[in-house]
Amino acid sequence: MLEFMPLLKASAGQIVVVALLVIAGISLLVFFLLFIKFFRLWIQAVFARADVKMSELIGMWLRKVNPQTIVVSKITAVQAGLQLTTKDLESHYLAGGRVPNVVRALIAANRANIDLSLKTATAIDLAGRDILDAVTTSVKPKVIDCPDPTRGRDTVDAVAQDGIQLKAKARVTVRMNIDRLIGGATEETIIARVGEGIVTTIGSAITYKSVLENPDNISKSVLAKGLDAGTAFEILSIDIADVDVGNNVGAQLQAAQAEADMRRAKAEAEKRRAMAVAREQEMQALVVENQAKVPLAMAEAFQKGNLGVMDYYRMKNINADTDMRKSISKPKKKE
Repeated sequence: MLEFMPLLKASAGQIVVVALLVIAGISLLVFFLLFIKFFRLWIQAVFARADVKMSELIGMWLRKVNPQTIVVSKITAVQAGLQLTTKDLESHYLAGGRVPNVVRALIAANRANIDLSLKTATAIDLAGRDILDAVTTSVKPKVIDCPDPTRGRDTVDAVAQDGIQLKAKARVTVRMNIDRLIGGATEETIIARVGEGIVTTIGSAITYKSVLENPDNISKSVLAKGLDAGTAFEILSIDIADVDVGNNVGAQLQAAQAEADMRRAKAEAEKRRAMAVAREQEMQALVVENQAKVPLAMAEAFQKGNLGVMDYYRMKNINADTDMRKSISKPKKKE
């Protein structure tokens, strides 16, 4: 048994060496495969002087970062003269940002001499705003229709003091203010404020003719209100594209008021007529009631001796004579 101990020790050592060699071989194979996988990107970065190491590419793959996106974005930035680190691009990617969009926005801002830092650009991108569109709008002003036809409204309707309705269309030229982009109001706020300014200006006009004669007064009045405060835009101009005459709202309101007054007068007259009819019926009932009391009064007068028989016959004769005269005075009906 003792004779086999050295052999067992030698075998165990050989097994350890073989295991280490296998692990090293596997590691070299994995490294070689990864090297082959990222060789093309690494060569592109080397020739573009983008300073992306192979270890960084492998680290991106392990962190589930798309190396293609990072490398291409960094090469684009380097070729444009921007100094961006791989760590900055990778961290923005891991935060859910759009790295290519940010890089293109930084290049566009640099070409247009707009002061835009990487921190500001990434913050705007993570806030959900399109930073590239913001830079483009800063360079090339944007025209906004007021009101927005996609929302089902074609004109801003307002009524002058003389009751005439005017329908106006405006075009607002704006430029993006990148410093106020984070937390600033969007296009909807600009459209709402301009629409409110148009309504207020037309409503303060004494007559609609003055608005039609000088539609630029609307632009001047609205522009002077500083409607771009608290928004992500800077209003350059407000142009009234069209002003049309609508309905005579004042006349319609007067006609409606007159009709309402007539209905109220008719209701009051009907009420008075109903009261008069009720009063007449009440008086007729009172007359019938008093006539019913006449025989009782005559009987009581006979009993008390206040009325004699001759007085009664004299009254009957007078009534008969009266009825005869009434019948004679009535015109005869033609047969």
